[in-house]
Amino acid sequence: MKFCLYILLAFLITTSSLFSQAKKRNFRQHEVGIFVGGAYYIGDLNPRRQFALTQPAAGVFYRFTPNYRYAFRGGINWGNVMGDDSQSDDADQLQRNLNFKALIIEFNAIAEFNFLEYRISNDKYKFTSFLFLGIDVFNFTPRGQVGNTWIDLQPLRTEGQTKGYKLTQVSIPFGIGAKMNVSKQVGIGLEWGPRKTFTDYLDDVSGTYADPKVLNSTGSIKMADRSKNAGSNVNEQRGNPRTKDWYFFFGITLNIKLNFKAPPCYAYDH
Repeated sequence: MKFCLYILLAFLITTSSLFSQAKKRNFRQHEVGIFVGGAYYIGDLNPRRQFALTQPAAGVFYRFTPNYRYAFRGGINWGNVMGDDSQSDDADQLQRNLNFKALIIEFNAIAEFNFLEYRISNDKYKFTSFLFLGIDVFNFTPRGQVGNTWIDLQPLRTEGQTKGYKLTQVSIPFGIGAKMNVSKQVGIGLEWGPRKTFTDYLDDVSGTYADPKVLNSTGSIKMADRSKNAGSNVNEQRGNPRTKDWYFFFGITLNIKLNFKAPPCYAYDH
């Protein structure tokens, strides 16, 4: 995740420069848009592989642009993420033999900062790359597969938790993208955005194998330890509690400029 931290650092450096230019080229523009792309995750069942087991994702958003250099948007994204030890070439993961998928629905608020001046409907400023940073609230429901059946994992408390982890959490979305005009009213974009979460249970895996005696049902026992040595792994490592899970959205956006009649402002360059 060092690359993600570099992006965040670049974002902070860039924004300090851009805010110093905040008085330049002010205007008001409103957009609505759709996002179509993919979602994936990094965590205990997929520690390193970017874009592994990508699943479809989509979203809608509203963007307010008060300046050629920055914009603000809010939206809703949804998509599945998944992980499967059987898809790994790591011997420990193959031995553990866990899998999961989770539907993620997020509500986000994001600030965008353009490297170049940009505005839909202006051919002089029709392309830019950008950084973004924000905050979101997301809900997830991890499920494990047995045969053709997917079972909700959080109620099972598969690691012997006394209380189930929260399924609604906060994360920090940030990333990079590019956008350009295709007409006087329409723009398109491309972006990639990691989500830094504060939970290690996106995949229902974090700590150690629980003693079957403390699990609350036969179903819990079956889903807690699916290794070849099931029943003999009590208190051994099941996941890595020192790292939190990440999820990612990436894809294309279609942005449509809304026409709101407003009195002309002769003080600024349009």
